Amino acid sequence: MDKDPLFQLRVFDLNCWALRYLSKLRQERIALIGDVLDQEEFDLALLQEVWSERDYWELKKKLSARYPSSHYFKSGVIGSGLCIFSKHQILDTFLYQYSVNGYPYMLQHGDWFCGKSVGLVELKIQGIVFNVYVTHLHAEYCREKDAYLPHRVVQAWELGQFIQHTSKGADIVLLGGDLNMHPEDVGIRLLRGWAGLQDSFTAAEKVEGCEDGCTLIPTNCFTNQKEMRFYPQGIRIDYVLYKDSPQYDVRCNSHVTTTGTVPGKGIPYSDHEAVVATLSVQRKGSGKALNHPTVEPGLVDILNEARMEVRVGLLSAERQRYSCGRMAVLALLLLLMQGAMGLSSMFGRTIQPFPKFSFSLLGLLAVVVLLISSVLYLFHTIEVKILQGTEEQMRVGLQSLHDKLSSG
Repeated sequence: MDKDPLFQLRVFDLNCWALRYLSKLRQERIALIGDVLDQEEFDLALLQEVWSERDYWELKKKLSARYPSSHYFKSGVIGSGLCIFSKHQILDTFLYQYSVNGYPYMLQHGDWFCGKSVGLVELKIQGIVFNVYVTHLHAEYCREKDAYLPHRVVQAWELGQFIQHTSKGADIVLLGGDLNMHPEDVGIRLLRGWAGLQDSFTAAEKVEGCEDGCTLIPTNCFTNQKEMRFYPQGIRIDYVLYKDSPQYDVRCNSHVTTTGTVPGKGIPYSDHEAVVATLSVQRKGSGKALNHPTVEPGLVDILNEARMEVRVGLLSAERQRYSCGRMAVLALLLLLMQGAMGLSSMFGRTIQPFPKFSFSLLGLLAVVVLLISSVLYLFHTIEVKILQGTEEQMRVGLQSLHDKLSSG
């Protein structure tokens, strides 16, 4: 930038890992997070996994002087866990819940009950309109056999679409959150390419903290060491992304991550490391404002790769729907057979009556199986429709990209 920046913006992002009764030392860590936010005076704090509203209200009470504006995004059964604290007045808010988000019967994972979403707040700082997004995508759990990859790709696509369609009136876009994707994964490449976002880590003039900007590191005492056995240096799944406009330039001056234990406290803030990005905002010259965004040819390949992952998920969803439908039909046939046997017994046309207890137990089992199978059949039917719709959206997007590239 040739001129001095209009102002700097310090953005704090952290997955707080604050699930009541399950997260270790939750109250102590929430207090530490409140302390660092109060002391450092960031412009924005983008937090995820604040599952308890009580924790949010404790933070709000503690930080009301430093961050007079805040918002907690409610979603799902447990909650989205998303909240934003801001030094600047929040003008508007909106929440979008992702259309696919795991499976309700995978109780050990629980993502479906959280209602994973993206939260949006609108700010105006020195006359510049900011759209600030905070999100948390579906967890990976097993990289070798990632059953949730198609859902996470759909979420990344919906996030990119949501940002693109809601930020048309904004001067600057900021996105922070736990994306649960490595930097080279198709989902993060799709999000960055489609929404035109820059990564604060790769764009930063100065980087401090963990090597390669990792936010899950083996030295963190709360990290699952089994997940890190193939990544001795750690992995980066938490991001601060941004996008400027024809009127304003945004530059990342520094990207800093915490490195495990809080100094003098003996415990980390969370099982994730916090990300702090310092951004400078500068008005562009009149010549730069006339530039038009260009289409990267590589985006076609990325979108094709993402579409292929959605197709894989679609085939899996269709198989699961078929299995549930078949099970429901078998349970219904069993009930009909029992009904026929019961009628036959009533009219005395059976030689040896079926034991009443076993007959009732078998009927109850058939009813339960029929109900569960029917509900899951409907659930997977909805999943199939969503994946089909997403694939069609990507096809239209590919056609649009080809048209733009062919027209020069």
